[in-house]
Amino acid sequence: MEFEIIKRNGQVVKFNPSKIQKAIEKGFHSVSNYDEESILKVLDLTIQKLNALNINKIEIERIQDCVEDALVELGFVDVYKSFKSYRQKRAMARDYFTSGQHRLLKTLEDFGIKEANEVDEKRENANINGDSAMGMMLKYGSTLSKAYTTSYCLDREVAKAHNQGDIHIHDMDFYPMGTTTCNQIPLDKLFKGGFNTGHGFLREPKSIASYAALAAIAIQSNQNDQHGGQSIPMFDYYMAPGVLLSFKKNYRSILKDYVDFTGNHQAELDVLLEKINRLEDLYQIDGYEDLKVIFDKALALTDRQTYQAMEGIVHNLNTMHSRAGAQVPFSSINFGTDTSLKGRMVSKNLILAMEAGLGNHETAIFPILIFKVKEGINYFQEDPNYDLFKLSIRCSSKRMFPNFSFIDAPFNLQYYKEGRPETECTYMGCRTRVIGNTAVKEHDGIVVGRGNLSFTSVNLVRLGIKHGLVLNKETDLDGFYKELFDIMDLCKKQLLERYRVQCNKKVKNFPFLMQQGVWLGSEKLGVNDTLESVLIEGTLSIGFIGLAETLIALTGKHHGEDEASQKLGVEIITKMRERCDDYATETGLNFSLLATPAEGLSGRFIKLDKEIYGEIKHITDKEYYTNSFHVPVYYNIDAYNKMRLEAAYHPLTNAGHISYIEVDGDLSNNLEAFEKLVRIMRETNIGYGAINHPLDRDPVCGYNGIIHDACPNCHRQETSEMPFERIRRITGYLVGTLDRFNNAKKAEEHDRVKHG
Repeated sequence: MEFEIIKRNGQVVKFNPSKIQKAIEKGFHSVSNYDEESILKVLDLTIQKLNALNINKIEIERIQDCVEDALVELGFVDVYKSFKSYRQKRAMARDYFTSGQHRLLKTLEDFGIKEANEVDEKRENANINGDSAMGMMLKYGSTLSKAYTTSYCLDREVAKAHNQGDIHIHDMDFYPMGTTTCNQIPLDKLFKGGFNTGHGFLREPKSIASYAALAAIAIQSNQNDQHGGQSIPMFDYYMAPGVLLSFKKNYRSILKDYVDFTGNHQAELDVLLEKINRLEDLYQIDGYEDLKVIFDKALALTDRQTYQAMEGIVHNLNTMHSRAGAQVPFSSINFGTDTSLKGRMVSKNLILAMEAGLGNHETAIFPILIFKVKEGINYFQEDPNYDLFKLSIRCSSKRMFPNFSFIDAPFNLQYYKEGRPETECTYMGCRTRVIGNTAVKEHDGIVVGRGNLSFTSVNLVRLGIKHGLVLNKETDLDGFYKELFDIMDLCKKQLLERYRVQCNKKVKNFPFLMQQGVWLGSEKLGVNDTLESVLIEGTLSIGFIGLAETLIALTGKHHGEDEASQKLGVEIITKMRERCDDYATETGLNFSLLATPAEGLSGRFIKLDKEIYGEIKHITDKEYYTNSFHVPVYYNIDAYNKMRLEAAYHPLTNAGHISYIEVDGDLSNNLEAFEKLVRIMRETNIGYGAINHPLDRDPVCGYNGIIHDACPNCHRQETSEMPFERIRRITGYLVGTLDRFNNAKKAEEHDRVKHG
């Protein structure tokens, strides 16, 4: 019989069986191969059931009921389950966008009519200008994408857990796109033969200047394919061949100015230079020992060119735009262990360029420099790169970069193989660490070409409140662990769902990351291949925040003030790590535990918990939860004991970690004290650490240093129209002005005490 369909908006249309057929096809596609005969059987039985209703107008929900009944009767149970699940998600999505429409539109309205200092969400990422046109565009898109993800992409249980604050799915706005988080870029692979940015092909670089320029372009291009940051794992090794190429050009040119090297002599020199792989070898050219003056002149010229190249990369990475112009690339550079003359020249000049600052001597926010500390290479006075270690300390005392990673920390040293820099543990600037490889054993300990896929964090504090002394006469640790493991299981489920979304993407969806072979193994794939065979190299991470507040809730004291609380804290994080290891064994994927950064999440979790439990002393009575496993920033503790306590958590958080020492005053005049602080980190087995200190600048006269109410140089008073730049560190990177901080981070920065 003929009948009409009543759509959800009330519109009445003629019945079109092809639309029902498409819906049935999608159900089959989601669980099995396309089967035309089976689909037509389901369609025919569905129409029979509709006719049996014997009514002229049928609501769309009744049609879907008939489809489900037909699938069950014909034995297609898997298709029925998939169809029903999709239907439920769509229903939830419609409900979300209908019931939450006013709230969503109000948020978007605020973006348009209010300044960033009035809307916390516009300051979610401190290195995006929420008042700029492209920054606002990014926030509009991000907000709508998160709403879409919650409504259409997430399992209902997962969406509920995220919305109510039991978990936090990071970078949820990028969920539908299937992007990965970060990568440790193999520049040598890109440089060999050149690479394509998607807008044109770049030839293989032939000088240190072009090496540096292409490195910046590679970082920018890769940033557009990922939602996280970009790291160069062995920058000095990658740049060193460019130094050698420039030196050979300079040597040949200067030699021709000094000596008549025409004819066979010139050809002979060209052959000799082609064979040289190390600058040191040029001393050994037979017959030219007396030309050391030429070597020295060529070396000095190459040194100047290398400085200019490093200056260029620092300037480029603070001015190049990614993500439609809304942000400079989030970039990190690991270096410091290449002991060759050419590699040392790269490291030295990179540090000097960072120390000099930008055009008006401003402190560069990017790249995050990370000096790799290794005994026998740069840690002791007799080590060949000890001078670079000292230079890094001087620079960091002025610019807060470099940060320091410690290869000799046991959990990093276990992967280290002498002579293979790709096994030197490196860090993304914020803290992410990707080195172990459960999934591909032959790549265990290889950092190059790998990165994090995604991470989701647990609200530990809420569990502490629910099972601790706040709501109970005594702490219920059994209940705490049971609920913690249940929530971690939910995180595992969500991470695997997201992983499947990522794996179903194709090489062509990531024109630089995958098509140019940046991700390990992707060079073997075709443009239409899916990514499951290579994403197995990445990590899936479960994070946590607010261990200090959790311990206060459970024991009454945090780990900085009580050794019993410290013991419990280590026990909690050990159990979380063991759970992640179990997931890795069970799935064959690289599940890992992350000490979550605290930029936006610290404020979100505490706000939600305060709505439920009210203000609880030392727990929810502020605007932030403490960064990962850190001793609370407000607690007065000396540097050594802070590092001693926090170091216990570094080997457990294999997905990444960082610890800070906060100091007062200008340490550039006391480099011995600064070095002592770095050595405390090494002695306590910190994996990755940094030293925070006041870093102010007067944009009018250019003075850099500590500024209180007036500039010490020109005596200008600070005004709202022309404030001083107050550069502070946030989750591993720097932010140029405090007005970019969200409210939680402003409060956290305000509460920081100095570590003696």
